[in-house]
Amino acid sequence: MKHALILLIVFLFSWGGGQAAQAMEIKKVAPSFWWAGMKNPELQILLYGENLALSDVSVSGEGIFLKETVRQDNPNYLLLYLDLSEAKAQTFQILLKNGKKKLQIPYELKSRVRRGEDVKGFTSEDVLYLIMPDRFANGNPENDVVDGMREKKVDRADAFARHGGDIQGISSHLDYIADLGVTAIWLNPTQENDMESGSYHGYAITDYYQIDRRFGSNEDFCALVEKAHEKNLEVVMDMIFNHCGSENYLFKDKPSKEWFNYHSNYVQTSFKTASVMDIHASAFEKKIATDGWFTSVMPDFNQRNRHVVRYLIQSSIWWIEYAGINGIRQDTHPYADFDFMSQWCKEVLDEYPYFNIVGETWLNSNVLVSYWQKDSKLAAPLNSNLPTVMDFPLQALINQAFDEETGEWGGGLYKLYDYQTQDLVYANPMNLLTFLDNHDTSRFAQTDEMAKNLKRYKQAMVFLLTTRGIPQIYYGTEILMTGDKGKGDGDLRKDFPGGWQGDTRNCFAKNGRTALENEAFEFTRQLLNWRKGNQVIGKGSLKHYSIQNGVYVYQREFNGKSVVIIMNGTDDSKELDLAPYQEILPRENALDVLTGKNVNLSGKLCLDGRENLILNF
Repeated sequence: MKHALILLIVFLFSWGGGQAAQAMEIKKVAPSFWWAGMKNPELQILLYGENLALSDVSVSGEGIFLKETVRQDNPNYLLLYLDLSEAKAQTFQILLKNGKKKLQIPYELKSRVRRGEDVKGFTSEDVLYLIMPDRFANGNPENDVVDGMREKKVDRADAFARHGGDIQGISSHLDYIADLGVTAIWLNPTQENDMESGSYHGYAITDYYQIDRRFGSNEDFCALVEKAHEKNLEVVMDMIFNHCGSENYLFKDKPSKEWFNYHSNYVQTSFKTASVMDIHASAFEKKIATDGWFTSVMPDFNQRNRHVVRYLIQSSIWWIEYAGINGIRQDTHPYADFDFMSQWCKEVLDEYPYFNIVGETWLNSNVLVSYWQKDSKLAAPLNSNLPTVMDFPLQALINQAFDEETGEWGGGLYKLYDYQTQDLVYANPMNLLTFLDNHDTSRFAQTDEMAKNLKRYKQAMVFLLTTRGIPQIYYGTEILMTGDKGKGDGDLRKDFPGGWQGDTRNCFAKNGRTALENEAFEFTRQLLNWRKGNQVIGKGSLKHYSIQNGVYVYQREFNGKSVVIIMNGTDDSKELDLAPYQEILPRENALDVLTGKNVNLSGKLCLDGRENLILNF
């Protein structure tokens, strides 16, 4: 389907009397194809070309009914709404007539290759590995610069330019990812970002149905998903419904000014999305937060426009059905219209009941984050229908806790204990995405000096991979890559060493890593592969104890099996009286997962500074 979504159809029109034939061009048909047998039988087909709105429309096909033809302010658009409830797989015809002129557009309804119930989403049994495609590996240097696209250079010396990473680079390193022990990859946006500059990060979509050609083709993306599945890796796709890029044809030649907020005029968002939940907030505060534009080059969709709603919802369902992805991470979730996002989540999950969606809920308290999770009591009677939310408050605490001494009433691991005592605010604490860092935050090892502190790293990784929730690891964290938000986002998104021909080091291989990097990598690999398939951690309940003598103790339990985690949150050796923990210590000895040694649990336990134990029962 080589660039099939830019569809050029040329037809000849008879004018009679020997007049010369005329040509007409169709620039876009979105979506370019669909499937018979979807649970929602309605299909919106967006036609974009030249003066299409002047045409009369009809369709010819078996069991296909044209419900509505919508003309917009811009005569270059036609929106068709079809009823496919009685349709089978076929190629049918869309006929446009304008006087004696006739344009016939073939449209394919495909047979579904998977049932909605067959699509498996990520869960708390998984660990996600977050990749920024432009910065991971360059598998095909020939697509670094693509003729006709606006950004004309690749410059690895510029932290804010494209570097050339692509789908083939990810595909060629799937063995590394699978061997590490993660079970899913989450890709920062891969859809087309044909912007003048800064397109490397992907968050200004210019075509929702097209993979960015500098990453590869739609077929390349599907092949990546298939190969990942063969290696038991799920794939999560980043999507952005709040806004698009200003070079998107939907904005440059917009159907109507009502497709974008503030009648398509730039008004800056306040970024203060807490006002959405704030019972004291003014109407102005709520509106500017959600309807304001993210930046001047990211126009904000008006999701109260029913045509925008259908276009965006269909685009996500198209990728699930077409590529077989296992999840979606929705960018800037609270910035969009609440009712629309709720409807989108419901429609996706109605079609694919075992799918998962995680929303970027970057808010500074668990109360605010919990509002956005499906079935939240705080939002009732509203319901976001969003299964998974991102635990940003926990991420902030993690980045403090392992640099501090732990006391019984504050500091260090007490912060993690205290925060999790408040999990009652969440409808489902297991459906929280937990993480040390990501593409928008300083890396957990913010500086080279922090990267050298392996006790800090190991303790954080033990906590991340054994507490409740769905852990996510940012590419390169396993080899102690550094990044400081204060130096700009480019510093957080460095190239993975060894992903480019000519790199002086190849950190995909053991012999390319330093001794320190290998120790961090092997520790992470050991933990991840132990966690994989471990239902006690993936499904188990969490029971924890208040801090005693600087030590945090908690248990995960499932179907009569348990794991007990003991963490010394101080730099000093500690002696822990085990009497308070007898209800979770069924034996007087247990095997430590980290060292393979037997640990005596009778009486008192001596722990070295920052020591961690993971005990199997």
